[in-house]
Amino acid sequence: MGINVFLAGVMQGSKVELAIHDQGWREPIKAILTAHLPTADVYCHYTQHPQSVGYELPQVRQTLEDGNRRAGECDLLIAYLPTASMGTAIEMYEASRNGAAVVTVTPLTANWVVRVYSDAVCPDLQALHDLAESGELAEIVRRKRGEP
Repeated sequence: MGINVFLAGVMQGSKVELAIHDQGWREPIKAILTAHLPTADVYCHYTQHPQSVGYELPQVRQTLEDGNRRAGECDLLIAYLPTASMGTAIEMYEASRNGAAVVTVTPLTANWVVRVYSDAVCPDLQALHDLAESGELAEIVRRKRGEP
C-alpha cells in the first residue's frame, strides 16, 4: 500500500524571537515509517525549507500555502506537538477535511484541535513506534481510505 505521508509539527510555536524549536524529532519518525511502512512516501516540509524562518513575507506565504496544500493531499499526516502550533493545526485541519488519517504525537490531549482532528494520539515517539510496529498505524490509514 503506497502511502503519502506529511510530517507536520511545531517549528516556531510560541517563540517570540526569530527561531525554531528543535527539529530532532523528524528523523526518528522517518525511521519508524521506513521500518514499518516501507512503501510510504514521506514529505517533510522542514527538510525542503530549513531556513524558512528567515524568509521574506511573499516566500513565507507561498511556503505556508504549499505546505497546507500538501497536507490536504496526503494519506497520513503525522503531527508532532510537544507544544501548540498554529501552522500544524492548519495542516491537521486540511488533512482531516480531505479524508487523510491524522496521528498526533503530543501530551496535549485536552487541546481541541488534537481532539477533533486526530485519529490516534500517541503521548511520545515510543508510542508512535509501538502503533506502527503493531500494524495499527497502517490499519488506521486503510480505514480512512475505505479499504478492507
